[in-house]
Amino acid sequence: MVAKIISGKSLRGALLYNENKVAKNMAKLIGGNGFHKDLKHLNFNNKLMRLQDLATKNERVKTNTLHISLNFANGEKLITEKLNAIAKDYMARIGFGKQPYLVYQHQDAGHPHVHIVTTNIQSSGERISLHNLGKTKSEEARKIIEKEYDLIPASKFSKEPGFNLTKVEYGKCETKRAITNVVKGIISSYQFTNLPAFNAVLKNYNVVADRGAKESRMYNKNGLMYWALDAKGNKIGVPIKASSIYGSPTLKKLESYFEKNKETRKPYKEQLKTKINAVLTTNASQAGFKQALQSKGIEVVFNRNETGKLYGVTFIDQQSKTVFKGSDIGKGYSAIALESYFIRNEISKPLKSTDFKLNLKGNSVPSNISFSNKSTLIDSLFGAELQDAPSFENAQRKHRKKRRKNQIQ
Repeated sequence: MVAKIISGKSLRGALLYNENKVAKNMAKLIGGNGFHKDLKHLNFNNKLMRLQDLATKNERVKTNTLHISLNFANGEKLITEKLNAIAKDYMARIGFGKQPYLVYQHQDAGHPHVHIVTTNIQSSGERISLHNLGKTKSEEARKIIEKEYDLIPASKFSKEPGFNLTKVEYGKCETKRAITNVVKGIISSYQFTNLPAFNAVLKNYNVVADRGAKESRMYNKNGLMYWALDAKGNKIGVPIKASSIYGSPTLKKLESYFEKNKETRKPYKEQLKTKINAVLTTNASQAGFKQALQSKGIEVVFNRNETGKLYGVTFIDQQSKTVFKGSDIGKGYSAIALESYFIRNEISKPLKSTDFKLNLKGNSVPSNISFSNKSTLIDSLFGAELQDAPSFENAQRKHRKKRRKNQIQ
């Protein structure tokens, strides 16, 4: 069993995430604790108000939401009663046995798993500490439950083939089936709010959703095709119509996901922001920035136009499975702000003698600076000098010519 714990600030967002899965027939509510009605008679407001009533007893605590997923290995035979028993045992062992919580069985992945939503504010107004909960109480509970319920240990489960999505390898598998598996897996696992963000994740698995050229009939009719990509990111093979894929992930259906995901991803925004801020306090280059965040489980996708100008940046949090544009997080995380950040860091970096090389005219210039139209740094550093260079050379030429003329006379 693998337990994943996410703390947040939005009870509504965590609850909506699971309720939306229920609405899509990808999950069902199978259990709960501490609610005053039978589960089948609870509507969304009943569930939310029960949790929010507790949260209001201590409004000084901002992080008041706990969203847990218990994941089991492929092949585990787990009926509803057993899943409920495991969830109840787990919650008691981590100190939440008396808290109201809801248990959802999800059916949107290859492995069996449940999600649990609760709050850490007690009826007395006291807060249950979440500090190191995953490393201490949760880890201890996991090991005990694995033995008591004869479950496959997490050490073996996490290494199982097929637990994660796999890239489409054109020619090595049936294209339509491979694309379908990737698209279905990403829609059910990730929270994205527009087509570019969806594609940012899809491209990791050699797939792209394509609307066609803006003047095309398909684009005007809001059509959508899915392509396999080769190792260089180029489209390959024959595209698959969205309507022919299982679940029909058409543009219209995706747009309904976009709207719902705007709300459900909110609980994860602040924790993503905190991780990015930790890197922004350093003087990182673009490559260093990307590598530092990758070590924190965050993938950064930079989008540049043909001239090399950065026009977009996307952050994919692989832990919470959420996707944010930089501007969605805040003005300071937009493409313009990050481009300025990289340029400032490049300018402030001290130059060494080994960083210089001779150009064709014998002038010494930094070797790490490119004179292509992709560089904005060269314009700011050497623009004036380069503009003055031709006039200086012309003056020298005229001086030599005048001196030769005086010698002849």
